[in-house]
Amino acid sequence: MPEPLTIPLEHARAAFLEACALDVATPKPGNVSTQSPGHGMHAAQFLASAHASLDPLFTPGARVGQRILDAITGTRAAAGCNTNLGIVLLVAPLAAALDDTGELALSAQSWRQAVSRVLDRLDIEDARLAYRAIALANPGGLGDAPEQSVHAPPTIGLRDAMRIASERDSIARQYANGFADLFDTGLPAYREVPPDAPDVAMLNVFLAFLGRWPDSHIVRKHGLALAQSVTLAAREQHARWRQMPGPPVQSRRTAADPQLDAWDLQLKARAINPGTSADLAVATLFVARCVEARPTPRIPAD
Repeated sequence: MPEPLTIPLEHARAAFLEACALDVATPKPGNVSTQSPGHGMHAAQFLASAHASLDPLFTPGARVGQRILDAITGTRAAAGCNTNLGIVLLVAPLAAALDDTGELALSAQSWRQAVSRVLDRLDIEDARLAYRAIALANPGGLGDAPEQSVHAPPTIGLRDAMRIASERDSIARQYANGFADLFDTGLPAYREVPPDAPDVAMLNVFLAFLGRWPDSHIVRKHGLALAQSVTLAAREQHARWRQMPGPPVQSRRTAADPQLDAWDLQLKARAINPGTSADLAVATLFVARCVEARPTPRIPAD
């Protein structure tokens, strides 16, 4: 187990940009990548969104709701559409938790504990600010709930509002369960892959999430039955990819696979975008690259 690291702010910022760059550099079925645009979006918009949301997310001392609203406001100005709401909702409390740890050496466990403390402090003002951000991004989902609609003033704190949505939304579930899915599912999938094969790690984490739960974005757009069918297909594709001829995933140096590329085209032809699984993968890579390896950013210019 690596020794815990003290994470300076500039290292966390670089890790975030690296994770966002890997999101589009790694072809993932149904997602936008540099090799495969889709859903009316292209990779440059995602990279611009990462840079636009960087300062707001990592403003020392800022409350979680303010980080979310400022990041989404910047994203809308830079990209003109919702490219990263899920990423922002996930990274905002993670970044705030870095403030909470102070100068202590950071491990996954200590970060997880700090996140829990941050989540416990979320209040109505955080909810008010986050609701404004979600309404601005306009993704559907949380705002359609009969309780605590984002189009009305909140009456409870942000974590409690996320608990209401947690049964139908995997990102909201992280607020409810203390980011358990990220730490218990995402990080183990990341650790299966050598640190010098980040695209393999990104794909392995993405398929682990997509094959574990119905993707919330697909559920919102297409319904639970179709989302469940994609989850089943992801399990089959993940198992096949892991066992394909050549080096095992533990020593593979590339994520490339023609069958996954073909599935990508099929999903996009049906407007199926596993965006929530990608958001969870980005957040996982952000955490992993912070606590387990110094990132070497490969960030295309925005």
